[in-house]
Amino acid sequence: MLWVLFLLIACAVSGVSCGRLCLAAVRAAESERATGRAPHIGALQGQDLSLYETAFLSGGPDRVAEVTLVSMARSRRLLLAHTGWATVVDPVGEDPMERSVLRAIGPEGQARIAPLRAAAAAGDAVRVLAERLVAAGLAVPDQERTTLSGAVRQVRRATAAVVLLGVLAVLLPGESARQGGPVALWFGLPLLLTLSCLTLARVEIHPYTRWASPAGQRLLAGRPLGAGSLLAVAVRGVRAVDDPQLRAALTGTGRHITE
Repeated sequence: MLWVLFLLIACAVSGVSCGRLCLAAVRAAESERATGRAPHIGALQGQDLSLYETAFLSGGPDRVAEVTLVSMARSRRLLLAHTGWATVVDPVGEDPMERSVLRAIGPEGQARIAPLRAAAAAGDAVRVLAERLVAAGLAVPDQERTTLSGAVRQVRRATAAVVLLGVLAVLLPGESARQGGPVALWFGLPLLLTLSCLTLARVEIHPYTRWASPAGQRLLAGRPLGAGSLLAVAVRGVRAVDDPQLRAALTGTGRHITE
C-alpha cells in the first residue's frame, strides 16, 4: 500500500499549488478594483498610445530598449554593427529614452549591444514609463505579474509531479495488473485538479500575466501595423525589422556568421 503515500503526496502538491494560484488570482482582481484605475483608463481611451508605450505594453522594458535602438539606427544617430557593437554617431538624444541609451554607452562612444540593451531597459526612463502606464491601468504591476506567473509555473510543476508519482505507484513491486488500473484512476483526481486550474488560468488569468492589462490589450488591438515600421517593431520585436543587417546586429546572428 505504498502507493497510498504517493497519492497523498500528489494530492498535497496539487492542492497547495492550485490554492496558491487561486489566491493570487483573487488578490490580483481585488487589487485591480482597490486601486481605482478605471477612471484613468477612461481618460486615455480617446488618445493614441505613443511608440514607447506600445512597446512596453507589447514586450516590456526590453522591447522599449529595442525600439529605441532601432529608431536611433534608422535616423543615423547610432551605428549598430553586425559584429555586436553599437557606436554613437550623434551624441544628442531627442527624448529621455535615447538619452538613457547614450548614458548607457558611456563617454567612450561604443558598447556591446547586448549589455547596452539590458542597461537601457533597466534605466530610469523605462521605469518612469512603466509607472505611468501602471497608474493609468494599462500595464500590470510587476508584483502581480510575477506572482501570477510563478503560481502558474508551480501548478505546471505539480502536474508533472502527479504524473510521475502515478507512474511510480503503478510500477511499484507487488502491484498486480489487476490493481494497476484502480491505482491510476486514483491519481487521475489530483491530475484533473491541476489540469482544470491550468485551463481556467489560460482563459481567465492569462491576460493578467502579460505586460499589458486587459484595458491595455484593447488599446493595442486597434493599432495598425505597417510592415517594417517602428510600430511593427514595438509590437512584434526585432523579428519585424526589415533590414537584415540591423536585425542581425540586434539578434547577434551576424557575429556568428563572421566568426
